[in-house]
Amino acid sequence: MQYLKSQLSKINFELHRNPRLELPDGRFQYVPEPYKAVFLLQADFELAWAWQFSKSSEQPLQKALQHARTERANIPHILQLCDRYAIPITWATVGHLFLEQCNRSNDVAHAELPRLPFFENQYWHYKEKDWFANDPCSHYQQAPEWYAPDLIRQILDSQAGHEMACHTFSHIDCSDAHCPSGVLRAEIQACQQAATAFGVQLRSFVHPAHTIGNIAVLADLGITSFRTDYGNTLGYPLLHPGSIWELKSTLQMNFRSHWSIQYHNYRYKKVVDRAIKNRSVCCFWFHPSIPSDFLNDTFTHLFQHLDRHRNEIWITTTGNYFEWLNKQIQ
Repeated sequence: MQYLKSQLSKINFELHRNPRLELPDGRFQYVPEPYKAVFLLQADFELAWAWQFSKSSEQPLQKALQHARTERANIPHILQLCDRYAIPITWATVGHLFLEQCNRSNDVAHAELPRLPFFENQYWHYKEKDWFANDPCSHYQQAPEWYAPDLIRQILDSQAGHEMACHTFSHIDCSDAHCPSGVLRAEIQACQQAATAFGVQLRSFVHPAHTIGNIAVLADLGITSFRTDYGNTLGYPLLHPGSIWELKSTLQMNFRSHWSIQYHNYRYKKVVDRAIKNRSVCCFWFHPSIPSDFLNDTFTHLFQHLDRHRNEIWITTTGNYFEWLNKQIQ
């Protein structure tokens, strides 16, 4: 079945059905002169927080820890490639990663934060214990799977000019069905407070697992954009009430076992070429826990391709792009 899906995906790609192409609505100039396209690269930076309630494993905590260790090993290599080719990334960061340490109060982690009610969604099963039950309440040197101030400093010190973005404080479901607005508000405020220690202002947002919801809360707290993934799209952002923009995902960079590395590289570069031809906004995203050999090969080929077309593509961060776009509506 997976093989058939992979072959069908190739056919749809050649027929220009995936990603689908949009026409501009004429309301705004979405690509600045003299460029023909905008390229944004986002990383969902989560360590163990993303997988602890995963339904895809019988031992989700062990899976979470393994993903975190792989992510930690990969990020320095990613930063080296970014510096080599001058490619900035928007790092959608779980807020807890900004902390060097944390403690329990009356045996409760982060007691100041309201909790999600129990729920089950497409990806996670949260039906018992406390949302922060796996938080070690330790120090980043003793529990590096749950904290990352050292990696954040490396990101901020990079010459590529990366952006730190918000991915909630503890990787929660943000949908209106599962998340009361007060819970998301408290999570984002905790992120904003933690980020101030690094002199960082969080402008861009990514809903964990694309659990889109509570958009008014985002706008009220100064967020300027959020990413959606309703279908791979080469198109243009959508302005929502509150002057907050929806950024449509173009594709996720992840390893598909039924595709060769050569085909991955071909496909990613071809999408960039289509963005130039169609004068589109192109948003790639990935998890830094993807296999390291895949990452090194595909990122090198993609970054070289972007660098060759730099005079045609504005390669920037999400925050910088929407700062430019917002000047048209001020």
